[in-house]
Amino acid sequence: MATLAGKTILIVGGTSGIGYGVAEASLKSQAEHVIIASSSAAKVEAAVSKLQALKLGGKVSGKTVDAKSTESVRALVEGVGEIDHLIWTSGDALKMGFPDVDIDQSKGLFDVRFWGAVTAAKYAKLKKSASSSITLTHGSVNIKPAKGWSLVAGMAGAVDSVSRGLAVDLAPIRVNAVSPGYVITELWDGLSEEQKQTIFKQASETLLVQHVALPHEVAEAYMFLMKCDFITGKTIEVDGGHALTG
Repeated sequence: MATLAGKTILIVGGTSGIGYGVAEASLKSQAEHVIIASSSAAKVEAAVSKLQALKLGGKVSGKTVDAKSTESVRALVEGVGEIDHLIWTSGDALKMGFPDVDIDQSKGLFDVRFWGAVTAAKYAKLKKSASSSITLTHGSVNIKPAKGWSLVAGMAGAVDSVSRGLAVDLAPIRVNAVSPGYVITELWDGLSEEQKQTIFKQASETLLVQHVALPHEVAEAYMFLMKCDFITGKTIEVDGGHALTG
């Protein structure tokens, strides 16, 4: 079975949620160097310490980045030097409730998840081979939007489409995306605890797998996309069967 031995991996959004799960899984798969990045220096330091404490082998380091800033993202990816894999899981809290949303404020939904990811893909120093990859992140809302999620669905669709375009433009470097369904992460923190529990309970009752995912479950998709040199321009849906439910 393929491992990530000798590989250097940059995970933007790697201090929590799915990104942290990918960082931990990468170390377990013998990655040589895992670099995690987010906007909070405190979170970066805490996540690096937590990963190092696991004593999984491999080097762990952290960087801060303003994922909304082209200059900051460019400085990050150019500053870390040559890498084998770029993972983008970073994203601000989701803007839901259409049409009762502020359109001007909601435009920022694309800043991190779309423009930040595209900027990183443009400037990252990836080895020019099919063994190198970029993996973006959107969500199952692209296929099955819930009521009020129009803008989120638009963002997800844009990331899905651009991943295929980048696969063509950056070949032989591979570019793919992961589309998670309901996952328990900090992205839900903008909702009240009651709202979150209601959503998770309803999802658990309707999903075919009968539970909401934990980050490490979704991380497996990113691992596959890094390891398989014969997949590009694809989206892996890790949604617990959400698209098949009524």
